[in-house]
Amino acid sequence: MAVSTKAPPPIPPNSPLKAETVSPWSSWAGPLALLGPSGLFLVLLLVIPTLVIFQLSLVPNIKPGDLVNPSGIGNYLRVFEPLNLQVMGRSLFFATGTTILCLVLGFPVAYWIALNVSPKWRNLTLLGFVLPLWTSSLLRSYAWITILRPTGVLNSLLALVGIPPLELLNQSSAVLIGMAYSYLPYIVTILYASLEKLDRRLLEASQDLGANPVETFWKVTVPQTMPGIAAGSLLVFISCLGDFVDPELLGGASSMTAARLIYNQFLGATQNWGLGSALSMVLIFAVSIGIALLLKYGDRNAV
Repeated sequence: MAVSTKAPPPIPPNSPLKAETVSPWSSWAGPLALLGPSGLFLVLLLVIPTLVIFQLSLVPNIKPGDLVNPSGIGNYLRVFEPLNLQVMGRSLFFATGTTILCLVLGFPVAYWIALNVSPKWRNLTLLGFVLPLWTSSLLRSYAWITILRPTGVLNSLLALVGIPPLELLNQSSAVLIGMAYSYLPYIVTILYASLEKLDRRLLEASQDLGANPVETFWKVTVPQTMPGIAAGSLLVFISCLGDFVDPELLGGASSMTAARLIYNQFLGATQNWGLGSALSMVLIFAVSIGIALLLKYGDRNAV
């Protein structure tokens, strides 16, 4: 009887026999080692503080030093009082208006950089456009105060050409201008990343088939860049909901937003941490919805 001397065939990588020799802990050790520090960071500085705020939101009229004894949703019912709803509505107005302004102003700039600027100059052009982000938001707001105040730069230039001065400072228009200036670079960079991947062959095909530039824009360009538009718009909207500096400095007392209202409950004269926590949880919930929409409909490669 002949005995075979051939070596046994190698075990395929996906073979069940080979999978049995791999310890289940080895497949989890690497991800846990990488995600452990960031996970601990999120738990300590995000999850636990959020749970503390939620607990405080269930305590009516709590102040520093009082015992935490959750007893109901009375603070959440106060959120729906007319005055508080007016403040929340103003925050939504500023966030929506700023998003629309940034989209209208930012899309042409991103389109021009992505399709018309020479490749060797694109990075430098983008760098120049995002340079304002290197300065403090507080400094940018004070710069706009210098421009928009009654004796500021803008009215001085208007006086030279005989145009009456404009009353913009401490108005909603000043808040929209300052917030649009602050968040415009974000939406431009996101739209640029989306427009850079635009299939130009479709633009040429649209022109060859007789479409005018407007039809090409709405039927070819916009559908291809819709994930980038959604990502940029949602990012600006989410950021504007919690903006504190621009409405406070440029809008004055008549432009109170949710962020300022929450600040007053914690550090102002009222010192009602329960209501402030309830307002914070409502704002966190609204931002969470925006983030969920961003993850679902936004262009993840552009954010």
